[in-house]
Amino acid sequence: MIKIQEPSRPWEIVLPPGGDRSYDAFLVIVDRFSNILIFLPCHKDDTAMDTALLIWNRVV
Repeated sequence: MIKIQEPSRPWEIVLPPGGDRSYDAFLVIVDRFSNILIFLPCHKDDTAMDTALLIWNRVV
């Protein structure tokens, strides 16, 4: 398992280390109430609509 870089500031883009090239970024969602961390593979050039659909389909 390859460790990814730790973000140095909020909302930093963290890219996956090699491997599957169909996705080139992760959307990280932190739920501080339940202490759950969710990593969703995505594309760095996704639009707001793409991101909203990703959250709706994978989280809600």
